[in-house]
Amino acid sequence: MQVVNVGVLGLGTVGSGVVRLLKDHASKISNITGRKLVVKTIVVHNLDKKRDIDLTGIKVTNDIEEIINDEEINIVVEVMGTVATAKRYIELLLSAGKHIITANKDLIATYGSELAELADKNNCDLFYEASVAGGIPILRTIVNSFAADRIIEVKGIVNGTTNYILTKMSQNNMPFSEALKSAQELGFAEPNPTNDIEGIDAAYKMIILTQFAFGINVTLDDIEVEGINGIDLADIKEAKNLGYNIKLLGIAKLVNDRISVNVGPVLVPETQPLSAVQNENNAVLVTGAAVGETMFYGPGAGELPTANSVLSDIIAVTKDIVLETAGNRFNDFSREGKQALPEEVRYPYYISLKVKDQPGQMLKITEVMTKLNASFHLIIQSEYDDTYARVVMTTHEMSQKQIKEIIIGIEDLENINVIASYKILPE
Repeated sequence: MQVVNVGVLGLGTVGSGVVRLLKDHASKISNITGRKLVVKTIVVHNLDKKRDIDLTGIKVTNDIEEIINDEEINIVVEVMGTVATAKRYIELLLSAGKHIITANKDLIATYGSELAELADKNNCDLFYEASVAGGIPILRTIVNSFAADRIIEVKGIVNGTTNYILTKMSQNNMPFSEALKSAQELGFAEPNPTNDIEGIDAAYKMIILTQFAFGINVTLDDIEVEGINGIDLADIKEAKNLGYNIKLLGIAKLVNDRISVNVGPVLVPETQPLSAVQNENNAVLVTGAAVGETMFYGPGAGELPTANSVLSDIIAVTKDIVLETAGNRFNDFSREGKQALPEEVRYPYYISLKVKDQPGQMLKITEVMTKLNASFHLIIQSEYDDTYARVVMTTHEMSQKQIKEIIIGIEDLENINVIASYKILPE
């Protein structure tokens, strides 16, 4: 049987999983592809690091030229986790005619179009299924299964770290700092968790999902991003009392044929499927004009789930090599799109306030709402401390423009502070 040689950049969690699965499932992969896949060379940063994986017959080096100049290596898997270095290596490899598979969502979200052009130029495949939602095959599903449908909205939990933290806060009454520490101890969060807890990681994934679902390129600057580091345990409890769970959601949707993309905490009704997604799991809901709402659920991270998505790309590239059809873009759907206007994007909202416990305060808040043509759905007041009350409000549907103006108006009031304002996902 003919051999297809594979190079790997990086031998961390995902890289180790790729090597492990290629060895463990060699026979099945050969039956599917008609080729024997062999990991020939792995590039690592630290040659002296001990690794708990069988590397028999594999060359391990710290020199990228060992792969670039090896004409026998057909496919290269990039799982380094950097951006600048990974981009430079991938550019060199594509120029050398190597097919590339990457799990690097930061890289693809930032330079995906540029790298796709280079792949086209060199008749190479560039696949990145593992860059979004770990083990869930969402990108290839959108490309293949929704090709004949018009996608209206893509929303979901696309960051396992934040979902784990919010699950612990909700189920165990655990403060944010303790939940984060637990996530770090279990390896769900990095020592520096900034990208996760501030919503940046989720935003990068939504950039990729938006391009696949709508054919529209957006950048990080186009996305309204809010993380979970400001979420108060009291708001999680209050949301539960009202029949909601707070989740960090990425939402991309068409509004009057314009695109709206945002990432932030959202109150999700307990009756909604996303509300039940716990711990490090991810879930993506795709709404099509023809098919309606479909949900894709699974582990959003981890060695083997992510490695499995990488392997699906390896198999796809191998089939292209066998059929001599390599060089097609992972996603050909592309169109011009404008950003939705703040007055077009509408949701009901949850607002919590710290209000000095004295007469006339609610009247001031009501005046702000009335002036901006917004209305309450529900108001709950409870004790905050000896001097202040906690006021929680849910509103009827209003625009992003209105909620921003309301928050500014309330913050200008004396002795009233905004604790939080979150979208409410309609049932």
